[in-house]
Amino acid sequence: MSAVNRAPAPTVQQKTELPSEAYRQAVDQADLAISITDPKANILFANEAFTRVTGYAADEIIGQNEAVLSNHTTPDELYRTMWGELSSQRPWSGKLLNRKKDGDLYLAELTISPVVDSTGKTTHFLGMHRDVTEMHRLERVVRNQKHLIESVVDAAPMAFALLDRNGRLVLDNQEYKKLVSDLHLKEPAHTLLDSLLPAWARTLAETPEKCSFTNREARIDRAAGRPRWLSVSASLIDMHSDCADSYFCAEGQPGLLLAIADISSLREEQERARAAALQAVLADEERTAAIREGLSAAIFRLEEPMNVMASAASVLQRRDPASAGVLTQALAASREHMEALRQVIPQSPQEIVVSINLNEILRDVLEICTPRLLAAGIVVDWQPAATLPAILGRPLQLRMLFKALVDNAIEAMNIKGWKRRELSLTSAVDHDCIIVSVLDSGPGIPPDWRHKAFEPFFTAKNGSGRHIGTGLSRAQQVVADHGGIIDLEESPSGGCAAIVEFRLDGDPI
Repeated sequence: MSAVNRAPAPTVQQKTELPSEAYRQAVDQADLAISITDPKANILFANEAFTRVTGYAADEIIGQNEAVLSNHTTPDELYRTMWGELSSQRPWSGKLLNRKKDGDLYLAELTISPVVDSTGKTTHFLGMHRDVTEMHRLERVVRNQKHLIESVVDAAPMAFALLDRNGRLVLDNQEYKKLVSDLHLKEPAHTLLDSLLPAWARTLAETPEKCSFTNREARIDRAAGRPRWLSVSASLIDMHSDCADSYFCAEGQPGLLLAIADISSLREEQERARAAALQAVLADEERTAAIREGLSAAIFRLEEPMNVMASAASVLQRRDPASAGVLTQALAASREHMEALRQVIPQSPQEIVVSINLNEILRDVLEICTPRLLAAGIVVDWQPAATLPAILGRPLQLRMLFKALVDNAIEAMNIKGWKRRELSLTSAVDHDCIIVSVLDSGPGIPPDWRHKAFEPFFTAKNGSGRHIGTGLSRAQQVVADHGGIIDLEESPSGGCAAIVEFRLDGDPI
C-alpha cells in the first residue's frame, strides 16, 4: 500500500509587537488634530495637525488649558452636557466655536474620549478635532438655497410635481397640495399623465426622453362642482441618487417635472360663449329634425293606402279597365308628388369625425337642458369619470343623442303628482369601452315595450303632449353610426336606464 503524500503543516507566525515609538509617530503625523490632556483639561500633548488648525506651536500650547481655544460664546449647556458625559467615562462628540492664535474664529468638530486605567480611574482625555468651518458654510449655503427654492416654488401660481423614474412623487409645492384636496385625488400627477400620456409609467422607466411635452390641456370632471381645465408641461430633470452604492456612478436617474397651470377661468369664458352658440345650433337642428321626421312620417303614412289602392287597381283592371286606368294615373301622379315631397326633406348635417371627450358632450347637454330640468324640479346627480380617453365621433350628433335621452327622461318624470324626480348621469371606462348611463326615477318602460321604443314613430304617450317617439329611433341610429350599442333597462329606482356603450378603438361592438 503506497504512502499518502501530505502537505507540510503551516508554521505559526510569531506575534510581532509594534514599538511604542510607532504609536507616537502615528499620532503625531495624523492629519487629524489630536491633543491629550490631564483630567482638568490641561494640555500634555498636541500633534502637528493641532498646530496647523489652531496656530499654536506645541511648546506654546502644552501646559495651557483647552479653554484657551474657546471663544466663550458656546452655550454653557453644551459644556455641562460635555462634562456630564466625560465624568461618566463616556465619549462625547459635538461642535464648539473656537478661536485660533491669530484671533480667527473657527468651528471645531470635536470628539473627546476618556482614558481609563486598570483601576477604573480617568487619567487622561484624548481629544480629536477638525476645522469644519468651510463645511458648515457650504451646508448653510445649500440649506439657504434649498429654502429659497422651496419658497419660490411654493409661492408660484402653478402646481409643481417631481416624479422619480418609478413614478413616485419626490417633490411638490403648495399649489399641488391644493389640487390633491380640491380634486379628491390621491395623486393628481398620475391622473393627468394617464389622460395625456397613456402608458407613461413604462415609458418613463424605459424611454424617459419620450415623456416630455408642452402645454397639453387636460379636463378633470368632478361629481360636485365645476370641471377643472389644467395646462400641463412635462420636462426631464437629471437626478442623482443619494444611496451609498451610487457614489462612484456618475450617471443620473431622470425625473419628470410637471408644471400644472389652472386655466379653468379662461376655458369657462370660452365655454359660456360656445354653449350659447351650441344651444342655437342644437335648437335649429331640432327644428330641422322635426320637419324631417314630420315629412318622413307623412310619406310613410301615405304610402300604406297608396299600396292598397295599387292592389285594388290591379284587381279592377280585369273588371273595369277604364276605371282602373284612371286610378292608375291618379296613383302615378300621387307618387310624383310624394317624390317631390321627399326631395325637399332637409338632409342630416354632414359632420367631420374628430377626437371627442364624452364628458364635454355630456356637460354641454346638461348646460342646455338646465332650464327644463329646473322647471320640472328634477335633481341631477352628475357622476363623471375624472378623465376619459378620447374617441372619434361627430360632436353634434352625439349631443343630439344624449339630449334625446335626457329629454325623454324629463318627459317621463314630468307627470303631475309624480314626487320623486331624480336624474343620474354617469360616465365610466370599463376595459376597452366607455359606458354612459342616463337613469331616471320615472314610471319606467314595460319590458315588452323596450324593444319597440327604438322603432320609428313609436310613442307611449297616446298622442298627448309633444311627440318624442322618433327621438329614440334617431338616437339608436347615431349610436350605430359610432359603432356602439344602446340598451333600455330598469333603473335601481324603478325608472328607465338608458345605457350607451362605445369602444375606445372605434370598432363596432
